[in-house]
Amino acid sequence: MSSYKDLDIYKISLSLFYEVHPMSLKLPKYELYELGSQLRRSSDSIVTNIVEGYGRSAYKAEFVRFLTFSWASSLETINHLEKIKHLYGNLFRDDLIQNYEILSAKIYSFIKYVENNWK
Repeated sequence: MSSYKDLDIYKISLSLFYEVHPMSLKLPKYELYELGSQLRRSSDSIVTNIVEGYGRSAYKAEFVRFLTFSWASSLETINHLEKIKHLYGNLFRDDLIQNYEILSAKIYSFIKYVENNWK
């Protein structure tokens, strides 16, 4: 792997961010800067922490630290999506939560891989 762009978790998280961001702008106006903003920030944080962690990958502990931030942001994003689904019904596609759950599992697996196999 020669770049963070080669990581599946990067590709998936960026793709999901591009889906969630415009959908979050469809929330009621009073939620745009509340729950909508939190969703946009947590979704963006996933991909951003993968990139920043990769930039520090020469230091295994730093890489794991930022991957852990990414994993936590993925869980936060799932929580925001679940709240939106409960409050506003099917404003978002039903598979978004499932896709973020899959991403979370992939990030967690990658954390374990880095902890056990990174130089």
